Amino acid sequence: MSINSIFQFLVPKDKKFFPLFEEASANLVQLASILHEAVNLPLKERNELFHKIDELEQKGEDITRQTNLELSRNFITPFDREDIHALITSIDYVADNLHGASSRMRLYQIDKITKSIRKLTEINLEACQHIDNAVQELRDLKKMKNITLACAKISKLESKSDSVYDKAVADIFENETDAKNIIKYKEVLSVLETATDKCKRVASVLESITVKHS
Repeated sequence: MSINSIFQFLVPKDKKFFPLFEEASANLVQLASILHEAVNLPLKERNELFHKIDELEQKGEDITRQTNLELSRNFITPFDREDIHALITSIDYVADNLHGASSRMRLYQIDKITKSIRKLTEINLEACQHIDNAVQELRDLKKMKNITLACAKISKLESKSDSVYDKAVADIFENETDAKNIIKYKEVLSVLETATDKCKRVASVLESITVKHS
């Protein structure tokens, strides 16, 4: 058992980190929700939502920065310092990739949104919701089962994302004749699929935390 873990039994848990985790996961859900909303709108109506995504991505960066600042200031933490850093960073990586997808759609002026893109944004939204549910349980680590269940659902969604991505890329190469469009759509699909991979990384960090406290 680490020195930090021993101190956790002797002093009240620091209350600064849990609100930051919850703010980060709630911000992530909002970002994923707006992205999914955007891909279901015509091209001209998406820009306002893409700007909101820019703002939410920046907010996520600010939360990550504040969490790392608190980590440098506080000797006693609610769980291992490396897990705190890994959790907030992995959540930020999901936001970065979702923001990357919206940026590419705006930059490339993608008019037609395919069913695969919509499906991947839907999968990411669901995965982010499970992340948020799991993060809400961190204040009371006695409810390990709820965190484990959420992580298992995220893992299944990541596998589903892989299947959607593989089929979508195969369809592009089979049916699309314009090389520029192949590059555009493949990039958007790739970033969305990577976002789901990063959701699974968040789940891995959460599972690591539960194992250490079981």
